[in-house]
Parts: sequence; structure tokens; C-alpha cells
Amino acid sequence: MAVFTPVSERDAQQLLNHYTLGELVSLRGITAGIENTNYFLTTTQGEYVLTLFEVLSHEQLPFYIELMHHLATHGVPVPEPQTLRDGTRLTTLHDKPCAIVSRLSGGYEPEPGTAHCALAGRTLAQAHLAGRSFSIAQPNLRGLPWWQETIPKVLPFLSTSQATLITEVLEEQTRFAQSDTYQALPYGPAHCDLFRDNVLFDGTFDMPRMGGIIDFYFAGCDTWLFDVAVSVNDWCIHRNTGVLQHDKLQAWLNAYAEVRPFTEAEKHAWPVLLQAAALRFWVSRLYDFYLPRPAQTLKPHDPRHFELILQERRNTPAPAL
Repeated sequence: MAVFTPVSERDAQQLLNHYTLGELVSLRGITAGIENTNYFLTTTQGEYVLTLFEVLSHEQLPFYIELMHHLATHGVPVPEPQTLRDGTRLTTLHDKPCAIVSRLSGGYEPEPGTAHCALAGRTLAQAHLAGRSFSIAQPNLRGLPWWQETIPKVLPFLSTSQATLITEVLEEQTRFAQSDTYQALPYGPAHCDLFRDNVLFDGTFDMPRMGGIIDFYFAGCDTWLFDVAVSVNDWCIHRNTGVLQHDKLQAWLNAYAEVRPFTEAEKHAWPVLLQAAALRFWVSRLYDFYLPRPAQTLKPHDPRHFELILQERRNTPAPAL
């Protein structure tokens, strides 16, 4: 993620004194993204990622850290938060909450094929099922209440047609969230940000192997179908049009459903949740683009991408689950 808070090698070594992870070998900032400060951290015992949390509070963070720990202990390939000498997995650096997690092998695939989609879909379903026994509950902090709070802040920057679209969709989502269909949707811990750059693969393009799911810091309890919709809106589209690619979409959905079959309520809700997933990221990208926080390295995403996807989801009937 963006480097908001500088961390020196001396800072890193002093932090490592509170762990049993060996001595510092190297430290390198990660410049992509917009939410946290991340560094690749190499020690004499292995490779890790150091994260300083710029937005999330100490009170909010146990959900994310302990969810990753829970999933890792249940065999889901995710970064494992490292335990300090005092038995905790969360500490402080430069007055910011911070954690060290294991660095997974592999890299992300910018143009995933059907095999990548199937692996990602299957792994997400496994994470959903494993999360059923997780004891900490926290809502998706970028869910409907956040959309309702944030859209008025970005409306002054929008054209008349954009303002009409975003307001109409918000009203529809607000009504749908009160419906019996929505209330019947399976619900629990969800990643909520499973874009292609948050999944790592080993192997070759034709025969990929799952490396793992990363970046859980937008996770929260939400409908699992919303999590699926967020994912396919990134993994299974023509990037320049937002149109769904049916071979990739079916590979993703079929692999997911082999692990956790979709319910009748989910089949009815699917078109609406695809729009919800597009709205969520249009809103957040508008906010980051027009109302950014200062940072040393900051590359906000173009909001028009998810505006295009939202329009496409409204104009074209969704393929059935």
C-alpha cells in the first residue's frame, strides 16, 4: 500500500526485538494502494510484510488480525499474523497500530485465465465456510451505512447524470437491504476486496497453484454473495467495457459452488448484489480521488472504471447463478 509513515531500518529492528523472528536483513516499502503503510520485511528467519494501519483503530483491528489467524489455522492460504513475545499479534510503531504477517509465495496474475478464476473461487468459498466458527463480529465498514454517509460528500464533484445514477442506485440498495430476500442471504466474515491483485499464484499460467489470499483489511461480516460479486466484477470482465466474460465467470462460480452451493435467495439477489459491489467501489474511488489524504506515495484509482461497470450491470441482465 502507499507509504504514509516512514519506517527506518532501526525502527524495524527495534520492533523485531519484540518478536522471535530473527535479525533484520532488509526493509522495502510497497508503493501500490491507498489505505495502509506496508513494507516487505526480510529477517534471518524468513520473509514477512510489516503493516502500519493509517485508518483502522486498535479497537477495530483484532477482527482482521484474528480472522487471518483463524483462517490460517483452518488451512486457508492467507498471511499468518506473527505472535509477539507477550502472546499478542498487534503492536504499535510511530503511534500507529502495526502487525507483521508471513509473506506468501507467488505473485498476482494481472490477466487471469479460467484456471486462476476457479482456484480463487474455490479458495474464497473455503474461507467463507471456515469463517463460520470465527467468534469476533464486525460489520463491513464500507457497506451500506458508509455509502449513505459518503455519497453526499462526493455529489458536488459529479455531473447531473452521475449524481442521478449514484442516488438512484443507493435508494434501490437501501430498499433491498430491508427485504426478506436480503435478510435470507448467507452471512459471515467476508474479504470484501478480493480483486485479482489480492490473490497470489505459483506455477505456470496454464497450471497455476494457489499461493494465497492477501490484504484482509477491508474484511467484515457481510453477505457472502456480496463478496462473490466484488470478486467477479474484477476477475471476470473485459477491462475496457466492464462486460462479464462468461467463461471466466462460470469457472469462478462453478468452483465456488462445488464447495458452497448457492441458495435460492442468493440466486434471486444476484443481479442486485452485482450492482451493490460496483457501487461500493465507485463510491470509494470517488472519495479517494476527490478527497484524498496526504501521502508520500499515492496513486488513486480512476473512479470511471466502476461507474462503467455499474452502468453495464444495470443495462445487461446478469447471468444466472
